Amino acid sequence: MNVENETWKLLLPIGINAVMSVCAYCLTVRLIPKLKSMFIKANLYGIDMGKRNSGKVPEAIGVVTGCVFLITMFLFIPVPFTDCILKNVKFPHDKFVEFLAALLSICCMLLLGFADDVLDLRWRHKLLLPTVASLPLLMVYYVNFNSTIIIVPKPLRSWLGFSLDLWIFYYVYMGMLAVFCTNAINILAGINGLEVGQNLIIATSIIIFNVIELFDSQWKAHQFSIYFMLPYIATSFALFKFNWYPSEVFVGDTFCYLSGMTFAVVGIIGHFSKTTLLFFIPQIINFLYSVPQLFHLVPCPRHRLPKYNEKIDKLEPSVTVFQKSELNTLGKLLMWILKTFKLIKWQEDKRGVVTCNNLTLINFVLIKAGPLKEPTLTSILLIIQIVSNIMAFVIRYPLASIFYDV
Repeated sequence: MNVENETWKLLLPIGINAVMSVCAYCLTVRLIPKLKSMFIKANLYGIDMGKRNSGKVPEAIGVVTGCVFLITMFLFIPVPFTDCILKNVKFPHDKFVEFLAALLSICCMLLLGFADDVLDLRWRHKLLLPTVASLPLLMVYYVNFNSTIIIVPKPLRSWLGFSLDLWIFYYVYMGMLAVFCTNAINILAGINGLEVGQNLIIATSIIIFNVIELFDSQWKAHQFSIYFMLPYIATSFALFKFNWYPSEVFVGDTFCYLSGMTFAVVGIIGHFSKTTLLFFIPQIINFLYSVPQLFHLVPCPRHRLPKYNEKIDKLEPSVTVFQKSELNTLGKLLMWILKTFKLIKWQEDKRGVVTCNNLTLINFVLIKAGPLKEPTLTSILLIIQIVSNIMAFVIRYPLASIFYDV
């Protein structure tokens, strides 16, 4: 009987959440077409540089899906705690505070992302804002858990022991996780359907992981994650319908920030932040590949989107042009490594003028595969995301025993 009650307590709120998520999808699908003209009137629009005669495309539509997502979560707040209220048992204030802090962090990131779309903030602000938005989450983690001990991988245990207390550095790591998730998604973007597509794949991978772990001892943490992921997937799928090629709307930085913080929230509160990072393998690769330009060791133009060739109606790698003498020692070393492993397209004339592709995973695919139609390019990148996430599950389960006692 107790087992049946626990199963019912586990699955009923998830079922209600799923129904509310379907409603959120239907609402989002209806809202986006109606609000497109409002965004254009407010001068929140862009021009699709990957098409002929694209016209005005509404920008920052991620704020619509973000608002529907948050409204759904606000309405859902009483559901997980209804059993405690009806039976007049001890109310789980710690879980309630976790829920509110998670929503506060996501809400802050939605606001800051929209501010970025409207005000076009600088990169230093983009690094600072997710850190500030994650503070409520870190405070709740400190009050409710304050566990900063990690299990040391087997090869290092002879030097560091079985476990290691990272103390304040664990909180630094979690804050950096929020910064990375938001910005890593933001720099692997720019073509129709890519931002929403990669996030849908990551969110689906998290859901699969939660379901696998749902009947484990830490089931409450994974139940918490599912509460957030289902409405997020529903609203994002509605956005994907309008953002796929030919895109009717642009998602803006708002959606990227919302997505990154949502993933960081479930990873931190659900105690699976390392697994969450495993689902970001393409974003990590893209970040590492972009480091020379992100840190201005190599000249970095404002936009690194692929270049549209109108004659063949395909996308080609965009380039940056600079004098080789402009590079410092570290920049020359990094570019030499990339050239040696044939990871860049490098052309240099007798005057020392260098023409090099912009360092993004999108341009890398183009230099290896040649000019591609935009939907084909997006499909390849999404397939890379799917394959990477399958590898993440292999690392998380079969290979984990090599490094940990599982």
